[in-house]
Order: sequence, then C-alpha cells, then structure tokens
Amino acid sequence: MPSLRVPERRRRPAPRVAHLAACAAVLLAASARLGAQAAAPPDTAHRKAAPADVKSIDAIMHAAYDAISGPAGPRDWARFYTLFAPDARLIPTRRDSTGKTVLLTLTTEKFAQMAAASFSKRPFYEREIGREYNSFGAITQVFSTYASFAGPNDPTPFQRGINSFQLFNDGTRWYIVTIYWDIERPDNPIPDRYLHVQP
Repeated sequence: MPSLRVPERRRRPAPRVAHLAACAAVLLAASARLGAQAAAPPDTAHRKAAPADVKSIDAIMHAAYDAISGPAGPRDWARFYTLFAPDARLIPTRRDSTGKTVLLTLTTEKFAQMAAASFSKRPFYEREIGREYNSFGAITQVFSTYASFAGPNDPTPFQRGINSFQLFNDGTRWYIVTIYWDIERPDNPIPDRYLHVQP
C-alpha cells in the first residue's frame, strides 16, 4: 500500500465538565452523518463487485493491487470499494517523530481520499512479489510482500513492504476485511521466506 504520513498525536487540554454533554451530542450527530456517508458512498452505493475480481484469493489479491496502480490521475475507487467487506479497515504502521511505531486506522473512504491526493500528482504502481497464506474455514490470512514503483517498467522499486491481508469468504465471493502493513527499512529487512510466491 502507498506510504501515508501518520500525523503526530498532540495532547489537548481536557474540556470543562460542563461542556462534556454538549460536546458529546455534537460528536454523536456528526458521527451519525459521517457513518451514513461512509456506509454508502454516492458513486458505489449500487455497484457490485466484478465476479472476476472476487472469485478466488488470487483474483482479489490481483484486483487490490491493480485498483491502486496507474499513471498520475484518478483511480477507479468504485472498483476498489467493491473488494472490501462492510466496515473494512486499512492500517499502516509508521514511525513518529520520536521513533515510536504507531498505527493509523482508516476506513476505505478515508484511505481513498488520502491516496487520491498523492496519485493525482504522481504515478504509482504496486505489485505483489511474494506471498504466504493460511486458511481456516471462511477466513484467510495473507502475508503479501509488495514492491512500489514510480513507473510500470521501472526495474527498481522505491519501496518494499508486507501487506497483511485478512480475507473472508461468504460462500459466494471473497472480501478484504483488513489490510495492515509495514515498510521495509534497513533495520526491518524482509525475510527471504516472504519473497516466495505460492501458486
């Protein structure tokens, strides 16, 4: 997944007790409005996944990488959304200014909003270069090693990492429940075992 800057968390003074009830009411109302928007984005409310994108583990993994790859400009976010289960999350891990590892938990819509700002300015291509997975019943955990490129024919990636995909199969199709990832760094090299692509 593309690199996303994790904003630093700053401590804020606690609100006065007298204002808590009013603040809670405002936040609940705003949350309800945002929740309704997130549940049914205007351009994806009635779009179904292409059967070819969700028929197998290979298919949905390919579709996930393909949906975010391309030249500078817009992506087919409508297709991207159809790959995910309701309330799915994308979770990058990063180092903050103190060197501490932190999480940023995003909805699919928030991820698309943040990624689109970057994709509009520069090309981005990502592909899977290794995979290891385990399944049990309806659930599958995939460690998907990726490489990110500035162009479709670039020989050298500008970044590598591992996407941890949690997938769900309801008996008719596959869904992405979570993508949780970290990038490769000098102090965090990718082990050789994760550079093997299973058939």
